[in-house]
Amino acid sequence: MTVYSTLCFLAAAAMIIAYINSKMGKMQSTIAITAGALFISLIIVIAGQIHWLELNNLATATLNEIHFDKFLLDGVLGFLLFAGGLGVNRFHLKDQKWEITVLSLGATLISTFIIGIGCWLFFSLIGIPFDFIYCLLFGALISPTDPIAVLAIVKKLNAPKRISTQIEGESLFNDGFGLVTFMTLFTIAFSTETPSAMDVITLFLHEIIGGLVYGLLLGLLFHFLICNTKDHSMELLLTLGIPTAGYSFAILIGVSGPLSMVVSGIIIGNWTRYVGFSPESEDHLNRFWELIDEFLNNLLFLLIGLSMLTFTFHKEDWIMMLFAVPLVLVARYISIHTCYVGFKRYRKYNPYSVKILTWGGLRGGLAMAMAMAVPAGYMVLPEKNIDVREIILVMTYAVVVFSILVQGSTITKLIEKSKLAEKEMEYETKYKEIPLTNAGQAN
Repeated sequence: MTVYSTLCFLAAAAMIIAYINSKMGKMQSTIAITAGALFISLIIVIAGQIHWLELNNLATATLNEIHFDKFLLDGVLGFLLFAGGLGVNRFHLKDQKWEITVLSLGATLISTFIIGIGCWLFFSLIGIPFDFIYCLLFGALISPTDPIAVLAIVKKLNAPKRISTQIEGESLFNDGFGLVTFMTLFTIAFSTETPSAMDVITLFLHEIIGGLVYGLLLGLLFHFLICNTKDHSMELLLTLGIPTAGYSFAILIGVSGPLSMVVSGIIIGNWTRYVGFSPESEDHLNRFWELIDEFLNNLLFLLIGLSMLTFTFHKEDWIMMLFAVPLVLVARYISIHTCYVGFKRYRKYNPYSVKILTWGGLRGGLAMAMAMAVPAGYMVLPEKNIDVREIILVMTYAVVVFSILVQGSTITKLIEKSKLAEKEMEYETKYKEIPLTNAGQAN
């Protein structure tokens, strides 16, 4: 069976799970699809162990043919981030520009080092020789919040404007910064030649600055093309050129494809949308990209759930998985809280902001793809055939599954509380603005 056929059948399976959930369940569709895929994986594993229906090897081989890391990083990620950028409101983004910048860079780096140090101390304690650079590598891939998971789950819950803008903007930008950090540490960890500090800085700046500038130029180019056609179908077709050829060219010239997609998406969504599209095409633009986003998200979350079939678990892995989840949550809370210590000196925020940004900082397919990109064969416990890739992969999977299923399904209560707190803040602000004389007359 070809890779195309496999993806077609998997997409159909994702749609069936989503349809059943829409009729019988109340979960958000991406959560339901991930849970459904996990259930299918467990059935296949259990059926194989009791020799009832041995599909494990066939399922594993089929999934390995897809190459999940390349499928996401070199393919559908461009579509999903461009679609996310289209939905960003530039006025909200401008209002929270400093918060988003600090969270995307500062919080991600703080979290990376906390997780790296925490992992290194833990592995030293339990006697596993896991080098510090590998601990930092895990911190780099798991610290960025995943825009795919965040936009698919949290954004649709209508959180207060500032919280929604922060978590949405952070997730869109920090995945680009996080991917660059990961690639920098990846080069240090696995390159045959140790790069110099200047090489690392050059690589980092080339990816980030290059991605932002390229995204700006790409957005302006397609803005010009869209504004100079009156064909409604061509207007929509041109938007497809950005996450296809545009994203592939970004990879070719070595700049951050994720950042370029976000920037170009913001340009098309906030400028071209109003001056280049007819009212009819503008409505079609929203529906067209919502459909693409929903379809690819469903397929991606199904693959996340089924990825368990490709892993080899040892008893040591379960200890690492149980440790990774609380470590990542603690690191996330400390990094967000540290940033907010500075934020609160200049502006008043919803009292639930830190909690929502911590619990709503979901991880998803991007972290899984980076973990799968780690090469096999770098042994940690050769007598048990446990290598660096296996350790990073199982810890990442534990955090991703917990993030989607537990955090994603319980964030609603926090957001509802934040909405009530937002109304109270608005009431207090309005009451304080009433002059004292008028307030006395009203009494």
